[in-house]
Amino acid sequence: MLNKFKKHIDQNFSFLENSKLLLATSGGIDSMVMVHLLHQLNYSIALSHCNFQLRGVESFGEQNFVQEYANTNEIPLFLTQFDTEAFANDYKLSTQIAARELRYNWFYELLETENYDYILTAHHADDNIETFLINLSRGTGLEGLVGIPAQNDKIVRPLLPFTRAEILEYANENNIQWREDSSNASDKYLRNKIRHNLVPLLKELNPQFMESFQKTQSYLNESQELVEDAAIMVYQQVAKEAGETIVFDLNQLLKLPNYKSYLYQWLHEFGFTAWEDVYALVESQSGKQVFSPEYRLLKDREQLILSPIIDEIANAQYFIEKDVREVNIPLNLAFCKADDISGASNSIIFVDQDKLVYPLVLKKWEEGDSFQPFGMNGKSKKLSKLFKDEKLSLLEKENCWVLWSENQIVWVIGIRQDERFRIDSSTKNILKIALQ
Repeated sequence: MLNKFKKHIDQNFSFLENSKLLLATSGGIDSMVMVHLLHQLNYSIALSHCNFQLRGVESFGEQNFVQEYANTNEIPLFLTQFDTEAFANDYKLSTQIAARELRYNWFYELLETENYDYILTAHHADDNIETFLINLSRGTGLEGLVGIPAQNDKIVRPLLPFTRAEILEYANENNIQWREDSSNASDKYLRNKIRHNLVPLLKELNPQFMESFQKTQSYLNESQELVEDAAIMVYQQVAKEAGETIVFDLNQLLKLPNYKSYLYQWLHEFGFTAWEDVYALVESQSGKQVFSPEYRLLKDREQLILSPIIDEIANAQYFIEKDVREVNIPLNLAFCKADDISGASNSIIFVDQDKLVYPLVLKKWEEGDSFQPFGMNGKSKKLSKLFKDEKLSLLEKENCWVLWSENQIVWVIGIRQDERFRIDSSTKNILKIALQ
């Protein structure tokens, strides 16, 4: 496997050779094999381990295992701990989604602060099958079937061509130690149900299933590329761009045998989700509109016009006194006392009112603004970095409002609360602030 792995890296990720690599290391067999392979090939690596504190003593056992491995092999190590359940409850996320958000935000912070070039994760061929089947079971288009990307921005997945069986065989041959996550044995999660029940059946029905699946994914990726190429060619016939505005000629669009598919290819990157409304716009009366968070799509006679939603009060400041219960400009915010913090989310926060200094100030963010993100152990973070991690568009950043208490950020509205105003055991007065 070492030679096959080296050939794969040389052919597809040659840029890793002179890069500083941050390896996501859980302590499980997949990540430990990835660490061993790259260490054997003398790449410049460091380990990064997240303790999500979800499995008590077992979580700390994995942390200690990774620490001991790094010390023994003299590999740099970065460790962090998260209160994942609290974060998931506060933002109404599943535990898995919360862990993913915390993990990747931290990884990207390490890339910047420690000057590493890429994050490497140990996703492999069986993970690809499971993701394919999950998406298939939920209903998906071609994009959901093409598999986990081998590279996505700064994230590289060098084990994707290798099966779980190959990884296990390599680990046994090289006496690699690892920690087994007890949750992997449970069928609580859909992925585990597929892993334990469906995939073995598929392999039983077709002993060459893995090879067949990888060929199918290759064909699907080629088909996706053809779709994207066709969309670009037809776009040039149907659309005209003027700055940030795009005008689609409906006469040309309706000549296409499957215009809905083209509209989806052109518009999904602009954040539209109400597709039936988008498609109906083609034959609706002039003046009808469909909105995404950042854009509007307007029917104007024989055209569809896509344009950004423009904020005309970008430089304004709004002062909010203690007795105010509702603000309608520039946003709809509601303020009320609360007895508990149930219902917290990106659009509803709960703060310790006694920590606030009035009047509160509502204004647009500015370059250089920083805060302490909720759930991130009180570490300071610039809003510009937060927006980069959240992958916000330029328009989203321009339309981001911030709530201030004196010289401290209380809330990056709709995105993240500040840690300094969180509810704790000493809180006597809870204030609920909701974006409506």
